[in-house]
Amino acid sequence: MSSPTLSIVVPAYNNGKYVGATIESILSQEGVDLELVVADHTSGDDTRAVVESYLDDPRLTLLDTPAGGGAPANWQRVTDAASGTYLKLVCGDDILRPGVLARQVALLETHPEAVLTACRRDVIDSSGRTLIAGRGLQGINRPMPGTEAVRHCVRAGVNPFGEPASVMMRRAALTQAGGWFPDFPYLIDQASYARVLLAGDFVPDDEVGATFRLSNEQWSVALVKDQSSQAHGFHRWMHEHHPEVVSAADVRIGNVRASLAARARRIAYAMLKRRMR
Repeated sequence: MSSPTLSIVVPAYNNGKYVGATIESILSQEGVDLELVVADHTSGDDTRAVVESYLDDPRLTLLDTPAGGGAPANWQRVTDAASGTYLKLVCGDDILRPGVLARQVALLETHPEAVLTACRRDVIDSSGRTLIAGRGLQGINRPMPGTEAVRHCVRAGVNPFGEPASVMMRRAALTQAGGWFPDFPYLIDQASYARVLLAGDFVPDDEVGATFRLSNEQWSVALVKDQSSQAHGFHRWMHEHHPEVVSAADVRIGNVRASLAARARRIAYAMLKRRMR
């Protein structure tokens, strides 16, 4: 049996309320040969039962991840089970827009030097109301060398690529980069993208292709107090390991902007607390 073109992997944890909609948004995509791998990280709700209700679709595989290790353990567990040429990780409460998978596969196939693409996304609250429309790709809305995209990411102090549902990568490039980079948990996605992009180019998908749900259950919300220090650590790591890509000046600029962004995010979370329940 040949491997699929695309692997969609979902590291689920206590997503029983939303994971059904997530799965449906994936399996309803047209124009691409895909597999869907879901790993339940010992959820305390009905996440596993909800996923089991979709197992009549042969494209879906359900795994279990033992307790412990936090989100990085489940991200790596579900990714290790993937077999497709391309990879997209979708958290268990996010939604893909129709057509995004075929469009992003086509972008990577027509740009063989590119290792990663990302689309814009809408940010919604726990009830599905839009908080921010068309977010993403600030400063990286054109094809560019991956090192240029990494440098911009550091200098911006934020993640212009977006959450994993916005991003598609060549699976081999992620594997060669060492898999998901767990040293900076809040920035696990952004830091991993950066290591992948050191090996190839970036090509943007300028359409809105995903919906990111902001809710109290998210581990990123729980880590909000650590955002600034982890961003500084990531910037420093990039300069120490790749000074030809990220300079000391880039780090200083990025640290200031990351601190300001973390402060603004804490204020926003406080203001939107009721809408994230």
